[in-house]
Amino acid sequence: MKMKNKKFTMIWKFLTIVFFNLSLLPIIQAEEVIPGVIEVTEVIPEVIEQKIVIHNVTFIDPKKPNESTIASLVITDKLFDSVTQDDVEVNLSDIIFDAQSGFILGTLKSGEIANFMILDEDPHKNIEALLDTKKHVLLAIRDGIIIRNNLKTESNISSTAPPKKKKTKRAGWIGYTPPQILLHSVYTSDSWNVYSNDYFSTLFVGAIALDRQKWFYQDAESELQVGDNSLFDGGEIRALRFGVGGALKFDSPWMYTIAGATNSFDKGFDTNTSDNVTFFDWRLDIPTAFNTTLSIGKQKEPISMERLMGMVFLPNQERSVVSDALLPSRNVGMVLSGRNEANTVTWAGGIFNDWLDDDGSIGENSTQFVARSTWLPYESEDESELIHLGFGYRYSNGKEAMRFASSPEFNLSPNYIDTGAIDAEKMSTYNYEASWRSGPYWISSEYINTNIDAPSLNTPSLSGYHVSAAWAITGEMRAYNKRSGTFSPLPVARSVEQSGLGAWELTSRWSVFDGNNGGISAGKTKIFSVGVFWWLTAKLNLSFNYRHIDLDRCSFISNNCDLQGTSSGMNTRILLLL
Repeated sequence: MKMKNKKFTMIWKFLTIVFFNLSLLPIIQAEEVIPGVIEVTEVIPEVIEQKIVIHNVTFIDPKKPNESTIASLVITDKLFDSVTQDDVEVNLSDIIFDAQSGFILGTLKSGEIANFMILDEDPHKNIEALLDTKKHVLLAIRDGIIIRNNLKTESNISSTAPPKKKKTKRAGWIGYTPPQILLHSVYTSDSWNVYSNDYFSTLFVGAIALDRQKWFYQDAESELQVGDNSLFDGGEIRALRFGVGGALKFDSPWMYTIAGATNSFDKGFDTNTSDNVTFFDWRLDIPTAFNTTLSIGKQKEPISMERLMGMVFLPNQERSVVSDALLPSRNVGMVLSGRNEANTVTWAGGIFNDWLDDDGSIGENSTQFVARSTWLPYESEDESELIHLGFGYRYSNGKEAMRFASSPEFNLSPNYIDTGAIDAEKMSTYNYEASWRSGPYWISSEYINTNIDAPSLNTPSLSGYHVSAAWAITGEMRAYNKRSGTFSPLPVARSVEQSGLGAWELTSRWSVFDGNNGGISAGKTKIFSVGVFWWLTAKLNLSFNYRHIDLDRCSFISNNCDLQGTSSGMNTRILLLL
């Protein structure tokens, strides 16, 4: 191996990168660099070959196994280039990893196709690392292509750039949750959708999702319950989303978000399904004392990981039926949030009243108090495995009539769950969360219970839960956002434009909701889902979701309540992020 710092030039590569302006860059996590709301120094395009740069690799001398060296490894166009302890100059299209002091195993010859693995333990000292490489591998490259990856990607605007260049200033998003569509890739000051001056910065963003729904089966009982599902077959623009986000450049910057979409994009029990455009986010995040943040405006209430995560980054196309039935999409209010110094506990609490979006005064509309706390009881030393627990509470004083309704996790569908309007004195909702993630495997679950103080209906209690499982078969790992106690989008280790496979994720979910309680017969449903998600790039996704649905509900055209219907269908989605 030789130690060097070498740059090649190929004009056609540069032109290809410019032409494919959907730069296929690793996904940024919410705690790290937030695009468009940071100060970004101008990056002058250079004609540089694409590289894979791996920092903090441990090299063992075979003749002296007790001695080691930590350095960076560079692969250029699938060929092993160099090992160096010097700074490595990178281009915006390069892929950068932190090997976390992992141990390299393989033969490296300059100018030849790269084939090696990086293990989390020294194979000279622990033979188990060789006997069970699937468990211990951090990164595997065969024929110059990444075939397994359990490492986090770093920002492509590298902190190891040549000393003559000014480093990029970086800042995390200070709000309890970052904007839902400002996180998909790295932007620079010369991007068309970024503007910055001495007073504020702005990033313009957008997303479009195209759906094609097909109902496969519906028995006679199901048709008596909800009508003919085949009337809903067809395609739709599931989401047309747009927005801006940025910073007001005070000494401690304030962050702002303004975003809109079709009403049906992000549903809750308080959301209709019309196609009218609405502004669903307008929020200001203000840093306050003791490392806390005050968020004011229309925003998500701090309850439920599934509700807080951006829908386009969930391991299923739609949220679970219990989440849509019992939790609102957004509300107008203020949230104070923070976390402990060890980053193992988060907390957030807020007060809401939708009088700005609805008729009537504050006193005439319902007021809600919402709170959530999460705990990270276990995290492995390399952060590849963790356990997450969370608890949320929501109280409403019942000034307005309540209605709980939801489709069966298909947007093109009639409501399978529907309580009708309910007059209640108050309502309390409890949310419990538990998740386990180990490398590319992620299992998450939630239980939600809503107690409705309505004596005329025998004070009913509505509840449900879901258990979801996801496996990134290409080896990527979802990062954990310690600011908000949520998981970040699935990163793309090597996109199709970088001669990779993109990121593939297989998912499943078991979802249950019980709306038959007390004097309410809203329906009881059980839904089994399986899905395939293919992120071709960090901005382009193709997904398929199949669902089998069992429903216990009265007929909507007769008084027959002894009906147990069955139906199934599939939805195909193409998602493009600007």
